[in-house]
Amino acid sequence: MNLNQIHNIYFIGIGGIGMSALARYFKNIGKNVRGYDKTETQLTKELQQEGIEVHFEDNINLIPKDFYVENTLVVITPAVPILHSEWNYFNERNYNVKKRAEVLGLITKDTFCFAVAGTHGKTTTSSILAHILFQSGLDVTSFLGGIVENYNSNLVGNGKTITVVEADEFDRSFLHLHPNIACITSMDADHLDIYGDASAIEESFREFAAKVDDKTKLFYANGLTLEGVSVGINDTATIIAQNIKIEKGYYVFDVKFGNELIKNIQFGLPGHHNLSNALMALAMAKTYGVADDKIKDALATFKGIRRRFSFQIREEKLTYIDDYAHHPTEINAVHQAVRELFPTQKICAVFQPHLFSRTKDFADDFAKSLSQFDELLLMEIYPARELPLEGITSDWLLQKINNTSKKVVQKNEIIQELHKSNATVFITIGAGDLGEMVGEIKHNLNQKLS
Repeated sequence: MNLNQIHNIYFIGIGGIGMSALARYFKNIGKNVRGYDKTETQLTKELQQEGIEVHFEDNINLIPKDFYVENTLVVITPAVPILHSEWNYFNERNYNVKKRAEVLGLITKDTFCFAVAGTHGKTTTSSILAHILFQSGLDVTSFLGGIVENYNSNLVGNGKTITVVEADEFDRSFLHLHPNIACITSMDADHLDIYGDASAIEESFREFAAKVDDKTKLFYANGLTLEGVSVGINDTATIIAQNIKIEKGYYVFDVKFGNELIKNIQFGLPGHHNLSNALMALAMAKTYGVADDKIKDALATFKGIRRRFSFQIREEKLTYIDDYAHHPTEINAVHQAVRELFPTQKICAVFQPHLFSRTKDFADDFAKSLSQFDELLLMEIYPARELPLEGITSDWLLQKINNTSKKVVQKNEIIQELHKSNATVFITIGAGDLGEMVGEIKHNLNQKLS
């Protein structure tokens, strides 16, 4: 398919974080972009403000008439149910219907492609890398899985020669990409509803790694068994962050890169997982040829990503952080970061489990990670693309959690429960619609503070 010959792009699931980045890209290059999503969100409102029409009812009569032509491309997300009437309408009439990953593959095929893979850390690593390349003046476009605070967007840059993409393992999507430089941040078990077991997902990552011909341009977290360049913190990796200190809320550290030592790098995102992400982005950018001083300047000015350890309130008497973590490993990383910053304060976590299958597959690990917080408010499971599984409920999960201050709360009870808590640090965690409540929670906690 030649994207230059396509004028109309119709998105089914346009409000998804990855889908919306593609929608913005096509709008920016002059395509006619429209779309459907199940619910209105802050992101769909932003798309509408940018001139992209979005409707929220699965109704073929709401598809604009000028899209009933041959040169229309329909982009779908795997989260769309198979019985979706608009999707079926286009399928039955033999339109060009492609998954988001396939479209990314088409875009990146003729560019120099940086691809960031891993079950955790993709969005942060790719966003840091995007910021480094863009601030260094390179001709880059970055398709990101989060809203970067520096740009208030998940699309950074408008270049034609370099692309940065998240290499998503879900549904083996990353195998559509054509990476020139790549990294793998982690290979933990996840998406077992797709893969079946941990060995299958690991094999898929190895297939992705094989797509990088020059193994000096494939970076991986130390501890993984891959052919390439290992990256780690204070360990035996090839590229190492060392002499790590915290000064005025920033990490300050050195990086040993082969025979070189890059000194006094500043980075503002808390948590060792974020330090690892920054190190991975540095390795990729330096390998491409970006100068050390430009990398250091970009790392020092990176503000973070919406819903990735995002400080909503940071006052002496009260802190509120929001994070997208939805896997036990990610929750552990969030806990490490918040304990490092607030070692003596009481921490109250609100967690919304995401998917019945993930909750079932990792129940014991979720229980261990959630038990670390001083107080836990556990929401009902967010189903996303799934139907309920018998016996898999938040009440069932709560019984496994070893925490004396824990309870299941309904969505409409959260504000009241937060007001009753005597914690001084609050954190909301999860990938479901809890993120839509952040503004309301922030407002109410500010009232509590005053």
